[in-house]
Amino acid sequence: MSTKKDYTSAFAFLTTLFFMWGFITVLVDALVPRLKDVFELSYGQSIMVQFAFFGAFFCFAIPSSFLLEKIGYQRGIVTGLIVMGVACCLFYPAASYRQFWIFITAFFTLAAGITLLQVAANPYVTLLGDEKTASSRLNLSQAFNSFGTLLAPIAGALFLLSDSIMSSEGISKLSEANKITYYAGEALTVQEPFLIIAGVLFTLAAIFGFTKLPSLLQKAPKDGYSKLLSNKRFLLGVLGIFMYVGAEVSIGSFLVNYFQELDVITTIKNSDFLSSLSSFLLIGKDISEVDANAILGSFVTLYWGGAMIGRFIGAFLMRFISSGKLLTIFGILAITMILISISSSGTTAMFTILAVGLFNSIMFPTIFSLALDGLDNLKAQASGLLVMGIVGGAFIPKLVGTIADAFGTDVDGKATGTGLSIAFLVLLLCYAYIAYYGSTKRNV
Repeated sequence: MSTKKDYTSAFAFLTTLFFMWGFITVLVDALVPRLKDVFELSYGQSIMVQFAFFGAFFCFAIPSSFLLEKIGYQRGIVTGLIVMGVACCLFYPAASYRQFWIFITAFFTLAAGITLLQVAANPYVTLLGDEKTASSRLNLSQAFNSFGTLLAPIAGALFLLSDSIMSSEGISKLSEANKITYYAGEALTVQEPFLIIAGVLFTLAAIFGFTKLPSLLQKAPKDGYSKLLSNKRFLLGVLGIFMYVGAEVSIGSFLVNYFQELDVITTIKNSDFLSSLSSFLLIGKDISEVDANAILGSFVTLYWGGAMIGRFIGAFLMRFISSGKLLTIFGILAITMILISISSSGTTAMFTILAVGLFNSIMFPTIFSLALDGLDNLKAQASGLLVMGIVGGAFIPKLVGTIADAFGTDVDGKATGTGLSIAFLVLLLCYAYIAYYGSTKRNV
């Protein structure tokens, strides 16, 4: 068997991993508005879901790189898939007992498994060919990640947001028999999809366990981390990952709530085109028969769909434009879309914020591959530090949620409908930094 054939086969297998963790990560976003309603949380409290999920990346990134040095990329991938499968099973008791802390534990465990996959798969893809085409190759792999993020909002809208959540006051008025029926139905809404995902993950773990993949892990020097910590451009890349993930997750997590502030549900229902589009995104369901959150959630698909399309486009454009220059251009365009959105209303505000997804597309894989460029046998350790930067998905959405709470009510405690529009100004700084990073010089 030729080396080229081995690499092609390995690349094909890895695309399934990118798809799965993209799908699961965005499914977490779909749970944020649901848990906000179930437990009657503020924006700041509801984003604790994301804080637990992305905080795990910070906690487990370095241990994951150490583990990979011991067991290699392939066994690391199998271990990560098993941990993710176990985590998905935890959603069963979390939903049964309606306990927020069990949900948080499940999210934390799930992210621990994804962390191991991220640390293993991203540098592995960069090694499957010429280093000059690493950015293009990783963008192509991440396009399948985006395919997962494209399908996840549809699944979330259909299974997690399709029914109305009763307030504690409403539940208190139910009879004991009706309460039991309501809680059981609510639990099943969460349990079924995550048990199915657990089965898929365990199956993938078995497949990867018996599949022969090329062993490309290079032995890292003992002073590897000290070398990385003295590499300025690499450290700027870690910060770039922090900024990017924080911005991307902030938008993805709050889109449904942002659309509520904009009252776009009225516009959608009064527009034949938008109503038909929502029905199409909900796989043909009549929007008069589903909850408003499901209708709004269906449009989140366009945000992640833009990221998928943009990665295919980006992989092509990098044949003619340097990856750093393209990163700068996309960063500036993301800033432009946010500015238009927060200064407008209705469908203009809705579609321009959704368009940010298109320009988000190349950012993660490009920052990642640029930061790894020229690091040779330090890539496994460098990947661990870069994945630590994903903790931005915990801190920046928390900051955005806190600002939205602060500016979302007036002195009398009434909703102003502008909290998230103001909070999204934070994201301009994130994308400005990303545009700057694209213009910096390569590692030496």
